[in-house]
Amino acid sequence: MYNISILGTSSDAGKSTITFVIAKIIQDLGYSVAPFKAQNVSNNAKVADDNSEISIAQYFQAEVLNIPTSYHINPILLKSGQKSSASLIVNGKTVTTKDVREYYRDLDMLKPAVKEAFEYLDNRYDCVVCEGAGSPVELNLMDKDLSNIYIATEFNTKIILVADIEKGGVFASIWGVYNLLPKQLRDNVIGVIVNKFRGDLTLFDEGIRIIEEEFKIPVLGVLPYIPFNLGFEDSQSLINYKQKSNLNAKRVGVIAYPTMSNYNDFEALIANPNISLEFIHNNINLASFDQIILAGSKLVIKDLKWLKEIGLFEQLKSLDIEILGICGGYQMMFKQIIDQDAIEAEQPTTIDGLGFIDDNIIFKRDKIVKRGEYHLFGKDIKGFEIHHGISKKYPLFYEKKSIKGTFVHGLFDDKEFEQYKLKTIDKFVETMKSKLDIDGIINSLYI
Repeated sequence: MYNISILGTSSDAGKSTITFVIAKIIQDLGYSVAPFKAQNVSNNAKVADDNSEISIAQYFQAEVLNIPTSYHINPILLKSGQKSSASLIVNGKTVTTKDVREYYRDLDMLKPAVKEAFEYLDNRYDCVVCEGAGSPVELNLMDKDLSNIYIATEFNTKIILVADIEKGGVFASIWGVYNLLPKQLRDNVIGVIVNKFRGDLTLFDEGIRIIEEEFKIPVLGVLPYIPFNLGFEDSQSLINYKQKSNLNAKRVGVIAYPTMSNYNDFEALIANPNISLEFIHNNINLASFDQIILAGSKLVIKDLKWLKEIGLFEQLKSLDIEILGICGGYQMMFKQIIDQDAIEAEQPTTIDGLGFIDDNIIFKRDKIVKRGEYHLFGKDIKGFEIHHGISKKYPLFYEKKSIKGTFVHGLFDDKEFEQYKLKTIDKFVETMKSKLDIDGIINSLYI
């Protein structure tokens, strides 16, 4: 059985979603399946079963399939750093911080790690469904493309193209990407999935005819646009989510600073009809909320400076409502953040925090990356930690009157939310399955 590459005809075409949908459908037919992405660029990470740090997208895909998580499903992860640099995580461990140009120059050095991870999965599963990145035909970068061209070529994967019709230009994107692919990869294209269609699907019948008869590319399905409030991966997730809240729902505001991370912390709140959640991007009046949450942050010092620059910092200091800090947001609540080793800053830096908590945060070079069971704020949770900052006085959490904070992610996940996730995923996959040519896909994996 061939492995599969899911390649988009543009960025944000829905590759992450289609990857778990296709993988789940194949798994339900009796095959063992694993997701894979050679390289992901995301500030949203989770701690896998082997205590490695991987992208939330691949973690979620594995969660859908109910398989163990490890760095093998996402061997390379890049997280934003200072200016044009990025934090490079290889095999689940932070290796270094590199300038983007330096990263691309040294890209060939990462191929052995990608190959080892892929082969590990290939030896254990019937089918590996590989998510691509961006567009596979950025002509000036094709020799530096790990997730698309390298995987599809090195491992001779069958290819499914995913086109986002919502953006417009769907015919040009399909035709362009298909014809710009190297011939070896064109020959491996099973067909295309047209994604995010709004309205009556029969209105695209003529579009299907054009793609199949004139482009000579099979259409494997036209999928409807359905909001899916799970597996939040990037800032686009904060725009696309839909929430149904009760009229008397608790108003919760989440400060969405420039390098906010771990959006998925709030999926359980979005799913709760008794919560009305709003992401705050500017200096609006915070007093109208019942609770303010300071979210996780990839660059805590930078985001703390942003709070001060736009005026939210002073508002927060004078608020008389419940304020909760998670990880980076928790660190902002202390008297000072001290970065003597320039972990985040360009030079040794000390910056004043909100002063809610009577201790300082000290950045350490060795990052804490672990998962476990915690008892926090009166309940037991299964969560994880990813942070450089430490507090000697409050190493895990703080709670006093209206101020709460913790280093732990996953605070709102509970059994009720897990049941919601299972039902939502099953319903979503079944809806998409009914619109896809499953027989055509499966038969192509044996040719």
